[in-house]
Amino acid sequence: MKASRFARILSLALLAAVGSTAAAQAQSKTLTISWWGYNGEKMNANIITPFKKICGCEIVFETGNNADRLNKLKLRDGKGVDVIYLTDSFSQLGIEQGLFQEVDPSKIPNLADIYELGKAPQGKYGPAYTIGRVGIVYDSAKVNPPITAWGDLWRDDLKSAASLPGITTTAGPLVVLVAGKHGGADAYEDTDKAFSEIEALKPNVVKNYNTGSELVNLISTGEVRVALAQDFTLASMQAAVPTMTWAKLTDGDIATLNTVNIPKGSENVELAHQFINFILSKEVQQAEAEQGVDAPISTKVSLTPDQAKIWTYGADMVASLTRIDYAKMNAAKAEWIDRWNEVFGQ
Repeated sequence: MKASRFARILSLALLAAVGSTAAAQAQSKTLTISWWGYNGEKMNANIITPFKKICGCEIVFETGNNADRLNKLKLRDGKGVDVIYLTDSFSQLGIEQGLFQEVDPSKIPNLADIYELGKAPQGKYGPAYTIGRVGIVYDSAKVNPPITAWGDLWRDDLKSAASLPGITTTAGPLVVLVAGKHGGADAYEDTDKAFSEIEALKPNVVKNYNTGSELVNLISTGEVRVALAQDFTLASMQAAVPTMTWAKLTDGDIATLNTVNIPKGSENVELAHQFINFILSKEVQQAEAEQGVDAPISTKVSLTPDQAKIWTYGADMVASLTRIDYAKMNAAKAEWIDRWNEVFGQ
């Protein structure tokens, strides 16, 4: 009897020890996230703190721009990071370099609630967590008639009035596509025609900008009245010059997506899927959109007109966007950079 009782006590003690060990292992897990490092306080409040309560894990960051972080991952052969945030042009490079693993959609149920173009924008790899657009902004107090098409960038009344993104920025190569279309050509098939149109556009260009803050400065000083830009800069431009307006282009804006991927050397694949599912949740997407962090890609998010005005938001707007084949663009980019530098003397 005493032996039987001792055996039961020992068994319970062993079970408690196993449970304690499992809890300790959960606590010891560390999710490493590679991202840009902006809006840190809001990300901590909306994503990191609540997710840590769910996962019982620690979270550390690797920060920097797209190119630097992707290059670090390449040097480590896809190791050292569990989740990486990148714009779609750079995530395409990562895919081509074999740095990411395919995601398992069954482990990301919130995919069902995001816009179709964000679910698998680059095949079986990571989804988009926010959606943006590239278009034209202009000062409606100084530019008349209004800008209504991409071809308006070439208007004679806009001489020494415009700014373009540098060719090595996210939006820069899109100028080449727009120029080709303006000349009635496919920029991939007829690069000469595209750059002939860029040469024709040059008199209208005051300066090429390389960061959003640089563009805002050009707008605020009055040096620039028109720009090809990404929509995340709109709020800052309007804060500097309230009459800055997003053009309603009859030929449509161009979609840009920020993606999340799981590197092939991730040591916490299950946790990485859980994190991606969390940032796609309605609650996180709603908070990020309301607080001016990221445009929502979840169809469940509901915004007031005032909240929505700075974002790519709503089924109709999303459906009107043009998507870019970044595999083709990345293949052409080296030549485009050389040709661009010939035109602008950089």
